[in-house]
Amino acid sequence: MGLFGKKDKLQIIAFQGYGADSHFYARGRALEDEEIDLSKKGFFNLIWNSYKRFETDEIRNTPVRVKLSDGRVLVGKTDARGYYLFDESIENLRPLTNGEGWLQYEVSYDDHALRREILHQNRFPGELLIPSATAEFGVISDIDDTILHTGVVSSLKWKVVVNTLFKRPGKRTPLKGASELYNLLHRGGSGTAANPIFYVSHSPWNLYRYLELFLQKNNFPKGPILLRNFPKLESLRSVGEKPQKQKEILNILKTYPKLKFILIGDSGEHDADIYKEIAELYPEQISAIYLRSVAHKGKMERVRGLFKAYETTPVLLVENSESAIAHAKENGFIK
Repeated sequence: MGLFGKKDKLQIIAFQGYGADSHFYARGRALEDEEIDLSKKGFFNLIWNSYKRFETDEIRNTPVRVKLSDGRVLVGKTDARGYYLFDESIENLRPLTNGEGWLQYEVSYDDHALRREILHQNRFPGELLIPSATAEFGVISDIDDTILHTGVVSSLKWKVVVNTLFKRPGKRTPLKGASELYNLLHRGGSGTAANPIFYVSHSPWNLYRYLELFLQKNNFPKGPILLRNFPKLESLRSVGEKPQKQKEILNILKTYPKLKFILIGDSGEHDADIYKEIAELYPEQISAIYLRSVAHKGKMERVRGLFKAYETTPVLLVENSESAIAHAKENGFIK
C-alpha cells in the first residue's frame, strides 16, 4: 500500500530458476511495486529501501501463468505469502535455450477479476537455466563470506546488519579474486564450456534483487540465485530438519545426476558440515570442496578436525582465490 492509502501498482519478480530438457522448475513472487531504487545514495534512502525490502505487500492466492517462447502455457497460483512455484514435467525445453543454456519465458497475472494496475502490460520476463550439453561440471557456491563480505562470523552478527542495511550493492566488496575464479570455472578446462553456476544462501528472498545486482556489478557468471523464505516464528525449522540451502543443493544434484559438481563455501558457519554430508551421500558427483578460511581460530580448528583423515572427496581450505585457482588448474577444472 502506498502513502495516503494509494494502492501501488502490481509486479511479479521471477527468480532465475533451473531445470532440464523435460523439467521446468521456476519460482517467483507476486508483489506490489514498492519502487525500490538500489542506486539511490544517502542514509535516508538506504534506510527506506531496506525497510521496503522486508515490508512487502504480497499478492496472495492469485492465479499466474507462464508462457514459453514456443507458445506453450503453464498455469499456477501464488501461496499465502505471494510465492509461486512451477515444478512441471514438460518435454523438449532444451531447444528453447540459448548457447549458455538459458530459457526465456514470460510470467503474468491470470486473474481477470484483479482490478489493479499492473506494470509492464502484465508481462514479466523470467529465465531458467538448463545446463548446456557442453558443460564439463557444475559449481554450487555459497554467497555469504564466500564471494561477498558479510561479517557472518562477527560478534552478534552486527556486521551482517550493517552491510545489508547500510550499503548499496554497488558498494559491497567481493572477496578478492572471486570473480576471476568463478569465470574460469564457468569456462572450464576447455576454456569454452558453459559450466552452470548455482548461488545458494541462507538469505531471504527479499534480498534477491540486491544480490542479483551485486553479482552483475562485480562481473560474476550469471546463475540461479537460490535463497529461502523469511521464517515466521510459528514455522521455525524443526529439530532434525535440513536447512533450506542443503535441500536446494540436494535437489540440484538429483536434477543433474550425470553432472559432477564443485562445492564452494566458507569455514565460518555450517558449509563444512553440509558439504561433508552431501559428499558422503553423493561421492560420485562431488569432484571437490573448496572452503574459504575465516579469521576465527576456533572455527578453523573445528573445520580442520572435521576433515582430518577425510578421503571421500578432495577438500581444500583456501586462504585466497589464487590458491583455489592453482588447485583447479592442477586438477584440470580450468584452463
